[in-house]
Amino acid sequence: MEKKEYIPFGSEEQQEEKQEQVAANIQQLGQTNIPQMAQDTTIHCLTIIGQIEGHIQLPPQNKATKYEHVIPQIVAIEQNPNIEGLLVILNTVGGDVEAGLAIAEMLASLSKPTVSIVLGGGHSIGVPIAVSCDYSFITETATMTIHPVRLTGLVIGVPQTFEYLDKMQERVVRFVTKHSKISEDKFKELMFSKGNLTRDIGTNVVGPDAVQYGLIDEVGGVAQALQKLRQLIEWKKEGGTMLQ
Repeated sequence: MEKKEYIPFGSEEQQEEKQEQVAANIQQLGQTNIPQMAQDTTIHCLTIIGQIEGHIQLPPQNKATKYEHVIPQIVAIEQNPNIEGLLVILNTVGGDVEAGLAIAEMLASLSKPTVSIVLGGGHSIGVPIAVSCDYSFITETATMTIHPVRLTGLVIGVPQTFEYLDKMQERVVRFVTKHSKISEDKFKELMFSKGNLTRDIGTNVVGPDAVQYGLIDEVGGVAQALQKLRQLIEWKKEGGTMLQ
């Protein structure tokens, strides 16, 4: 009987295959499968980094999160029985308002426990995404920029254009205040503040201040976020219901 060759785990063949798979994921999805997560883990990690790309494709040199890639991932997370919780890591400058709100709405509607953590920055439309989860963290040095909604490119100066901007802005305000502890008056005060940003209207909020305002739940890092997510998973197993 012919003896089959035994290839030990972690062999050169497997390492090459893994590297090829990672390269393929980067090419197709713009991100990897988060190598720090073990294969038998029940927690999935979703990264929102760079600029959130919407209906217009960004230049190839831009680091971007493509919403058409993120949305199917969220659907797959909801359907996968092996995934019990979701960790959302944000380091984003913001981006397309409607794409960001779509991601935030989908995260908020998940039936599984979710925890977000802002590392570096969760600016602009990254704010609704950060507060969309069941519990939110921000590192001590991370920042969040809150400012009015803007449109890039040609803006037609007619009442309908400004009414559209106002309604879009109200959607953002309504979502953030619904999914966090900050009041609408305080959020709008931060949004329209003058003198905080050098050449713009708005406020740059640092980690502890974001918690003080009620925008984010707690100052903490990855370890604290994972610990909280595990607690939420256990709580749900015991019969708790995830409520925003």
